[in-house]
Amino acid sequence: MTSTTVTLNNGVTMPALGFGVFQTPPEVTTQAVETALATGYRLIDTAAAYGNERGVGDAIRNSGLARDDVFIETKVWISDYGYGMEWLRERWTA
Repeated sequence: MTSTTVTLNNGVTMPALGFGVFQTPPEVTTQAVETALATGYRLIDTAAAYGNERGVGDAIRNSGLARDDVFIETKVWISDYGYGMEWLRERWTA
């Protein structure tokens, strides 16, 4: 899969196109993301409100890809503003 990339201010290059899991039921999220990663996607778009972040994490873990090779884009709920790193640690440790 060829992909257009963007270079961030810190020099990191990331895909311009990602795979979104909005309205993907939690019970199928892992398989859907595993398939996306197997076909070449390296940017996954999710959010706490979707209720399927664990499935995204499981798919990345199962993929065999280095964690540094996959970008996770998420959204912070308005009530969580101001808790950046604390919020991330809560959501992404398991």
